Amino acid sequence: MNHTQQLCSSLLTNCKSLKNLKQVHAYVCKTGLDTDPIIAGKLLLHCSVSIRDGLDYARRLFLHFPNPDVFMHNTLIRGLAESDTPQNSLITFVEMRRQLTAPLDSFSFAFLLKAAANYRSLESGIQLHCQAILHGLDTHLFVGTTLISVYAECGFVAFAKKVFEEMFEPNVVAWNAVVTACFRCGDVKGADKMFKRMPFRNLTSWNVMLAGYTKAGELGLARKLFLEMPVKDDVSWSTMIVGFAHNGLFDEAFGFFRKLQQVGMRPNEVSLTGVLSACADAGAFEFGKIIHGFIEKSGFLWIVSVNNALLDTYSKCGNVGMTRLVFQRMPEKKSIVSWTSMIAGLAMHGYGEEAIQLFHEMEESGIRPDGIAFISILYACSHAGLIEKGYEYFYKMKDIYGIEPAIEHYGCMVDLYGRAGQLEKAYDFIIHIPILPTAIIWRTLLGACSIHGNVELAEHVRERLSELDPDNSGDHVLLSNIYAVAGKWKDVAAVRRSMTDQKINKTPGWSMIEVGKIMYSFVAGEVRNSITDEAYEKLKEIMSKLRVEGGYVPEVRSVLHDIEEEEKEDSVSRHSEKVAVAFGMARLCKGSIIRIVKNLRVCGDCHTVMKLISKVYGLEIVVRDRSRFHSFKAGSCSCRDYW
Repeated sequence: MNHTQQLCSSLLTNCKSLKNLKQVHAYVCKTGLDTDPIIAGKLLLHCSVSIRDGLDYARRLFLHFPNPDVFMHNTLIRGLAESDTPQNSLITFVEMRRQLTAPLDSFSFAFLLKAAANYRSLESGIQLHCQAILHGLDTHLFVGTTLISVYAECGFVAFAKKVFEEMFEPNVVAWNAVVTACFRCGDVKGADKMFKRMPFRNLTSWNVMLAGYTKAGELGLARKLFLEMPVKDDVSWSTMIVGFAHNGLFDEAFGFFRKLQQVGMRPNEVSLTGVLSACADAGAFEFGKIIHGFIEKSGFLWIVSVNNALLDTYSKCGNVGMTRLVFQRMPEKKSIVSWTSMIAGLAMHGYGEEAIQLFHEMEESGIRPDGIAFISILYACSHAGLIEKGYEYFYKMKDIYGIEPAIEHYGCMVDLYGRAGQLEKAYDFIIHIPILPTAIIWRTLLGACSIHGNVELAEHVRERLSELDPDNSGDHVLLSNIYAVAGKWKDVAAVRRSMTDQKINKTPGWSMIEVGKIMYSFVAGEVRNSITDEAYEKLKEIMSKLRVEGGYVPEVRSVLHDIEEEEKEDSVSRHSEKVAVAFGMARLCKGSIIRIVKNLRVCGDCHTVMKLISKVYGLEIVVRDRSRFHSFKAGSCSCRDYW
């Protein structure tokens, strides 16, 4: 390789963007090396695999080269296999077979099989398997291992195991692949058996098992395996943090993060985003602030994904001010994820106008909104009651940006009309949706019927839902709510009897609050203990004061039982969010903001109580329910009673 070739090779190695690559390509053409197969091959490889948006340019490069060899064909096949359109790699393969007489190599099949796995085509996988056998390449470890992945992605674990058993001498990569295949197909016992059979294991083998157990929800087995591991790396710790967080065990996730630091290991991008995700889901604001401080001290703020996770954490913990600050201080050009997260955060808090302004700023900055960005802006319009704006954005998405509406966009429009009380318009919109409405679409309308008390339409919607998702407890409860508010107690009893007959259990309401960096959870109707006793004692004092000083009268129409008024009042006073707030008031320092996370929609009575507490006690309370935030201050709520 001469000096010019070495220089071109060095320049390519340092290319980080398509713009840089085009500059190097121009230099290559100027020096006459564009027909050199080595330089052209490296240029194509870098463009196809290393540059994020370089695949279209790679295709043009490939077509421009007079006689592409097997390496260049394989490079393009590899790039296409890892793209959004992996099936196009098969077209390139067919063209290669027509143009070249050289024998096929294992790389061609491995990349093609990767493509078949990525778009889950069992038919293509089987055809390629047959071709590999025909050309004697099925015995190659590289090909065999990828075949295991193909059958696993297509859900055929038996085929994956058969390929593995036919391997002459499987290496540790092949063993890891078959264990992964078992987990991918939900065969936890099969994965366990394969792991025990392994003649040799590396750290990846242990990490594969950890990841499989946590994704399957087998957290006890994951913890046991983690303790047995001879060596743990940052992947092991990250897997435990993220796995426990995603399964809702936030305290355990925080515990693993603390332990990670205690053993002297430095958290990485994955563990930080994992623990921030746990903070976001649990509403652990104080713990999130500690992680933020660590991120700043450790120099992780330059990582976009960490910034996005931090933004999401503050947003879901109810602190819009910190969310805005993180967004403004992002060190480099903001990604579409950053913009969308900020818009979604504003939407959750009811700042519809500000979300719209930010959406315009994103467009002006040159970022093209995607389908998720439009979901966020439609959500913002829905929760702020901006009907016309929502309608405008829905059609702008298709007419200007060419984005075909997905079921989520249609759901946002149903919510937009339903929340505003335009129930007939919402129903008419569903009827004219060009794709089959899902249970979620009909459930959104049923929720709107519950808010606005439309019994007749609710019964019709429930019939549709019974065809699509007959065992959903939430639908039964919503219909029961509607009947109860209308005073139709016989219908309430019939719905409850139906639930009992079908063995459908209502999802219990729970609320969480962070006190002293510890998460406390309160569940409706739970067994009493010292914590709940303390909370109920404080709640009794609060309710008494609200009656005297705030003029509180219980809103018992939301209680779904045909019972005496006194019993109804007692029932509504035990809702989990009230208990959590009482506990926070008993334990937190005076003047602290009380932050609650609730798994269900906050009821009308609880909403009234929160407003009165904020007025009588001079407190600020932030409640995140199933769909949005409620910030209570001085007797009013940020939702302006529109939720």
